[in-house]
Amino acid sequence: MNNSVSLFTFLFVLLFMNCAGQQTPKQIVREPVVTGTFYPSDKTELQNQLAEFFKTAENKISDYDIRAIIVPHAGYVFSGEVAASAFAQINPDKEYSRIFVIGTSHHIMMNGASIYNRGNYRTPLGEVEVDFELANQLLENSKLFKFNPAAHDREHSLEVQLPFLQYHLKKPFKIVPIIISTQNAATCQKIADALKPYFTNDNLFVISSDFSHYPNYADAVKTDKITGDAIASNSPEMFAETINKNEQKNVPGLATSCCGWSSVLTLLCITSETPGIAIQHVKYMNSGDTKYGDKKRVVGYHSFVFTMKNSSAENNNFILSPDDKKLLLDLARETIISRLNNKDLPKQSEAKLSEATKTQCGAFVTLTKNDKLRGCIGRFVATEPLYKVVQEMALSAALEDRRFSPIKLNEMDEIEIEISVLTPLKPISSIDEFELGKHGIYMMKNGRSGTFLPQVAHDTHWNKEEFLGHCARDKAGIGWDGWKEAQLFTYEALVFSEKELKTAKK
Repeated sequence: MNNSVSLFTFLFVLLFMNCAGQQTPKQIVREPVVTGTFYPSDKTELQNQLAEFFKTAENKISDYDIRAIIVPHAGYVFSGEVAASAFAQINPDKEYSRIFVIGTSHHIMMNGASIYNRGNYRTPLGEVEVDFELANQLLENSKLFKFNPAAHDREHSLEVQLPFLQYHLKKPFKIVPIIISTQNAATCQKIADALKPYFTNDNLFVISSDFSHYPNYADAVKTDKITGDAIASNSPEMFAETINKNEQKNVPGLATSCCGWSSVLTLLCITSETPGIAIQHVKYMNSGDTKYGDKKRVVGYHSFVFTMKNSSAENNNFILSPDDKKLLLDLARETIISRLNNKDLPKQSEAKLSEATKTQCGAFVTLTKNDKLRGCIGRFVATEPLYKVVQEMALSAALEDRRFSPIKLNEMDEIEIEISVLTPLKPISSIDEFELGKHGIYMMKNGRSGTFLPQVAHDTHWNKEEFLGHCARDKAGIGWDGWKEAQLFTYEALVFSEKELKTAKK
């Protein structure tokens, strides 16, 4: 009996010692591998170089909440000015919970992404702390994430971003270092789904990518413009299609039009599903623009910022005159009829348009027939002027609303058109902030989303809970009570219709 007790005591003490001793494994600091080549290894020299980059960086273009940036990762003498122009947009006094630094592997392939959770990163400016808790949580919760040392050992795409952050940010920060190693677009979507819950105001995403590799100067400028426009569209499908088309053009010398395409695609999979996101291009150069490069064989560099800005009707000074409303309603009708007649769509001279109709606004177009819904499609985030959005949404409502068959030309005399111009989405933490009849609701949960325009409350006479329940179940597909755990946003709409203005049907 005594021997059994002694053995039990010994095992208990041994177990306790092992647990206590292994709670925090010995850290292996990730040492810099491209100092002296991509950027200076001397601290003072590096600080001086960064100071020059930030001095010549683009002026601040946005006072809005920056959620992500895309920056190049080449040698500083080639791309440092473009990178600094994006970092300079960030509020240096902001305190982030963590910064996701994401790049595409230049060395290995694997199905997913590698997260470094073995130690901190070191640069000549000191150590950058890794958020081990979140890194481990991601590794445990998803098979998409692994730790593969080969993904990080020689990889420069993350390392070169860190001195910019160290130099610019005044508050301490932690990073989550992620190397995406897949060439599969569907896997990028899954990675985006896993990271999307962290795309919040207290976090920052830094996406590392260069653009065209090795064409001549003129071809690089042309190709990079096409790729940059695809990013600005905030459409992962358009971006992926553009990358593929660039490859098929057989541009002389072009090895890739975006070496970090999988990282950029992952970001777009997140931002395209995030209401209120706007994309602003900051700066473009290529290596041929520097004194160190020639124009026969260049690499292109873009920088972008992703903000929660939505310029639609974002202040009380936004007003649509009766003439503006009539123009938009007429344009919607003429656009639908032209398409149904297989004619060119009506074009507008922007010089003759009001500033309001040229403002970038989200909008919905609703079509009714005999007071019954016949089609309704809209867009919250707009990168085009309001009049163009109305044209696109009118066609979508008439021909692409899956709930209805496409509208036919002989129906148009019976169709009534209504347009809802949207104010920016506003996140809310309580339904007490939602005013039934005044606000529309937009909800997101687990990659699903749905919305009801403000006027739905008047049409249905639902109470607040019924309004939210129907939206959650019928539009977002997350169940009647799904709104209780969803992200909720409110917005207002400036609504006008042909019936109201008695617009003549043509």
